[in-house]
Amino acid sequence: MAGIFRIVFLIFSETEYGAGKNLSGQIRFCIFASIFYRGKTIYTVKVSYYKGKRAVETLFGNDMRNIRWVLCFCFGLLFVQGQAQTDARYSQYWALPGYYNAGAAGSGDRLNLLAATSQQWVGMPGAPSSFFVSADMPFRFLKQNHGVGIIIDNGKEGLYSNILLGVQYAFKVKLWQGYLGLGVQLGMVDQKWDGTKVDLSGVEGDDYHQSTDDAIPTTELEGTAFDMAFGIYYTHKYFWVGLSATHLTEPTISFEEKYETYVPRLYYFMAGGNISIKNTLFELQPSLMLRTDFLFTQFELSMRVKYNRLFWGGLGYRLNDALIVMIGAEYKNFFAGYAYDYPLSAVVKASSGGHEVFLGYRMKLNFSAKNKNKHRSIRIM
Repeated sequence: MAGIFRIVFLIFSETEYGAGKNLSGQIRFCIFASIFYRGKTIYTVKVSYYKGKRAVETLFGNDMRNIRWVLCFCFGLLFVQGQAQTDARYSQYWALPGYYNAGAAGSGDRLNLLAATSQQWVGMPGAPSSFFVSADMPFRFLKQNHGVGIIIDNGKEGLYSNILLGVQYAFKVKLWQGYLGLGVQLGMVDQKWDGTKVDLSGVEGDDYHQSTDDAIPTTELEGTAFDMAFGIYYTHKYFWVGLSATHLTEPTISFEEKYETYVPRLYYFMAGGNISIKNTLFELQPSLMLRTDFLFTQFELSMRVKYNRLFWGGLGYRLNDALIVMIGAEYKNFFAGYAYDYPLSAVVKASSGGHEVFLGYRMKLNFSAKNKNKHRSIRIM
């Protein structure tokens, strides 16, 4: 890994690294994030996790003023009790409810096709990126409304990548002039680690890293595990709300015999509304999302203004992370949106921000005159 400046992010377990003697052996794993400049460590952050709590130590080296840009991320992962985060972060979450909630499958009365792509932290090699496609539709069987869907998400972060594939089914119940969807998702998680690109040649003599550390795989690794999710999703003429859990089984993925990782269970709460401004062609569409594993929580809030059911624009805020600008348009059966994330954290020193685009197509389905599921889904309208 040639270059003037680089970051190395390493995760060690207590058994491999020997950390935690002062914490009575309660550490689950220890993280060292170090920045190197011309072969010297100029900044290191150590994070230790124990008893569900986090202890952070910041170790400074030489002058930080020499930092100008990031040339490379190198992620060295130890898979002993390590967590692998697979759920991507989409700023336009309100347009992709099926990604987070299986109960959203078949909402409304249309066939929905959707594709989205996201690139975080532009300017940082190895920064997180993802690509998502989905399809869902409602149907009637035995005088009952149902929904089915499929989602595929391909994400990449540094030398780590994963593919999430899920098939969804939702049982629809008419409730309070709206519809409640009870959904389940069954699928698989496939994870890969490209250790052939690991290069720690510049860490010789460093106190925290070893170029020959067996905890850092230097070959290509891949594993697959069964995955499951559940969601409750309610749609009404004026609002929508959802509660869901992904990775219910917390899939454990083994790589050879030495490395193992698992996907942590995540919980989501999402809600949004549609507020018409009287005697105008404008509509306000607020929305929010809360994501948590009860150790870490992320909160997002957005407000869009739509004009004449054709164009929209808005702002979003991700707590302590980013300010988001969104624009979009809808024409006949097509709709599209773009979002720009401006970092509010120290990431802004090395990145110009992130970009996200989605494109969708929907086609109305007419089952019978007796099907009263006629209201539109307000997450896009």
